[in-house]
Amino acid sequence: MNYATVPDIKTALPGPKAAAAIAADKDFISSSYTRGYPFVMARGTGVVAEDIDGNVFLDMTAGIAVNATGHSHPRIVQAISEAASRFTHMSGTDFYYPVQAQLARMISERTRGGPHRVFFCNSGAEANEGAMKLARWYTKRPYLISFRGAFHGRTYGAMSLGCSKAIHRNHYAPLVPSVIHANYPYSYRAAPHLDTPEKVAQDALDYFDNVIFKREVQAEEVAAIFVEPVQGEGGYVVPPANFLPGLRALCDKHGILLVLDEVQSGMGRTGKFWAHEHFGIEADIITSAKGIASGLPLGAVIAKKDIMTWPPGSHASTFGGNPIACAAAVETIKLLDEGLTANAAGVGEYMKMRLDEWAKGSPVAGEVRGMGLMLGVEIVKSKQGKERDAELRNTIELTAFARGLLILGCGENNIRFCPSLVLSKEEADKAVSLFAAAVEDARKQLGRG
Repeated sequence: MNYATVPDIKTALPGPKAAAAIAADKDFISSSYTRGYPFVMARGTGVVAEDIDGNVFLDMTAGIAVNATGHSHPRIVQAISEAASRFTHMSGTDFYYPVQAQLARMISERTRGGPHRVFFCNSGAEANEGAMKLARWYTKRPYLISFRGAFHGRTYGAMSLGCSKAIHRNHYAPLVPSVIHANYPYSYRAAPHLDTPEKVAQDALDYFDNVIFKREVQAEEVAAIFVEPVQGEGGYVVPPANFLPGLRALCDKHGILLVLDEVQSGMGRTGKFWAHEHFGIEADIITSAKGIASGLPLGAVIAKKDIMTWPPGSHASTFGGNPIACAAAVETIKLLDEGLTANAAGVGEYMKMRLDEWAKGSPVAGEVRGMGLMLGVEIVKSKQGKERDAELRNTIELTAFARGLLILGCGENNIRFCPSLVLSKEEADKAVSLFAAAVEDARKQLGRG
């Protein structure tokens, strides 16, 4: 479907059909979901989303970085349709179908440090749960280390690894034991004496020897360190260039597995197939999901072949590696190779430049950061004080929605831009202009303009 005008808001928001749908949702759907504004999806194409009242929006969320190839890409739709016409399920846990091995080979061929084996599941949380089990099984060690600000999912193991928001853990204790949290290098919010990115990263690395391995656990008891190459829920924080190589060296020194959570940052989003490629390192284990199958539920644990040697029955999934999802993922990777990863790099660089230009003149823009089409804006009360402004960030989400722009927050006070990788420069221009106007709307609404 082609839209002459994007965005195109035709009704009050929410419109009457959307309001009715939201009322029904409230009666029957779990209250645990975090809906920021009343958007009710009807259809979409590329980076355009239409609600059930016919209002048209410019979508900078991609279903939380999931729709890598855009809404309803014709080749993905065709791949899904053809796969479904053959058969919809025949559990890869107990039987074989070629597309599963085809997809695993394609992923391994695009991942440094191979050969690899792949375990397929249904989500990022499941992938991280699987990686936790594999790391403990392979090393026979009990402890796992993750980072403050990290988000790895909401199932028990993944929730125990994560350390993003207290609400994720509230009333769920006891959590999975033997998980320790380190400090992720967040240059914008580092102590004043850490005045270069390199010092920020080294301070985070020194924390292992100075605190964790000295006071909490001996290194030889640690199975794995889990880390996001770009921290997602924590605020789209890009680590300094020396951090991940330093972490890789630390793991090698102590025989610890390095597990990279690429659930949000992988599949071309940062302008490379995996975000960790920007830092010149290899992982022992990678977890993936979100953009891997352009909207279908699929997750993956990718491990070096000599690590993924656990015996039959030690881990499995009825629906993991579903043939329809695998077919969508195969076509997704082909599209990434044919230009979408390069487009994420080029358009992402352009969009960051445009956001930087806006930020120079905005008193509430603390920092613009990110890689490719994984971009974040930190919203503050003042550039000088850097005080977090969660209230303004939340209001910006609403005023952007009113203007026909779909965006999402992350962390306490950040806005994320994670559009589909089909985004054009013209659409990036429009998104930045709408965002800038929404920021001013929000400031006026709160009496700060």
